[in-house]
Amino acid sequence: MNTLHDAIALLENGDWEAAHKFVQTDDSTTGAWAHGIVHMLEGDLKNARYWFGRAGRELVVGAQIDDEIVALKASVADD
Repeated sequence: MNTLHDAIALLENGDWEAAHKFVQTDDSTTGAWAHGIVHMLEGDLKNARYWFGRAGRELVVGAQIDDEIVALKASVADD
């Protein structure tokens, strides 16, 4: 495993620690979005907000993590 797709699969399984290792090396805006989701799963909303900002996205208070993962997965479906 070493792609954003692999990180998304880990996020879907709730393994934010393993997903974090992948997204830390991805400098893309999509990687930043995934990094933000990792921090949402971790419960670290301050860092999640930072990474969402790097992705050009707004962290919505009360957002559902599963919905974010589905949207992230759809955004990379053609990659």
